[in-house]
Amino acid sequence: MNEASVKEAPVNEATGSLGPYLQDVYRRLYQAYGPQGWWPGDGPLDVVVGAILTQAAAWTNVEMALDNLKANQCFSLAAINQKSQEDLAAIIRPSGYFNAKARKLKAFAHHIDRWYHGNLEGFLSQDLETLRSELLSIHGIGPETADDIVLYAAGKPSFVIDSYTRRILGRLGVMDGALKHGYAVCQALFHDNLPRDAVLFNEFHALLDRHAKVACAKTPRCAGCCLLDVCATGQTMESGQPHAVPLTGS
Repeated sequence: MNEASVKEAPVNEATGSLGPYLQDVYRRLYQAYGPQGWWPGDGPLDVVVGAILTQAAAWTNVEMALDNLKANQCFSLAAINQKSQEDLAAIIRPSGYFNAKARKLKAFAHHIDRWYHGNLEGFLSQDLETLRSELLSIHGIGPETADDIVLYAAGKPSFVIDSYTRRILGRLGVMDGALKHGYAVCQALFHDNLPRDAVLFNEFHALLDRHAKVACAKTPRCAGCCLLDVCATGQTMESGQPHAVPLTGS
């Protein structure tokens, strides 16, 4: 991807002191990997069901569970609501923790049926804070799953924080002990330093996940990393000495 393509990526002006650095990280990732095209799926229901099934599961296993739901004519909120929890668990077995996830899917389907007459789009059309708060009130939906749904199903700017993002934040040096910080603290790093833009948040989160799998794995593969010269961990591994991460992205 050429420099012109990178400049077309959806980053405008940052609002906080870490903004230029985070924008630089974003541009480097975008140049290295290109647009990720998240969320995989066919629409809001794919996102909602996928967000619940992907809890503690690899996406390949989630895809098998999604295929099973479709093959068993169970890929609608009405069908999920009507299916017994035991039968639903058997269908989504490939995703792991299938009994717990069946209960979560049924809780979500019941909520939409009871309060929105099965209208998922109407539920998702609420303002961001109301939607997120209501999602968190539903059994089995925590902050990460809620933000997956808010960002990728509703198209509203709430940055998703997962274990990959925490790992990268800690290694970059922008947040000491990122793995120990609460969800809201990590999320505020993005909300306070970048424009609240759903397209940007969508792509940035997807790129961070891609980078964690390609380079910033549990054992980092720093050679050739596109963030090497702006990463505290990468610089330490290269020089053998502690290295301060630049905050300007220069």
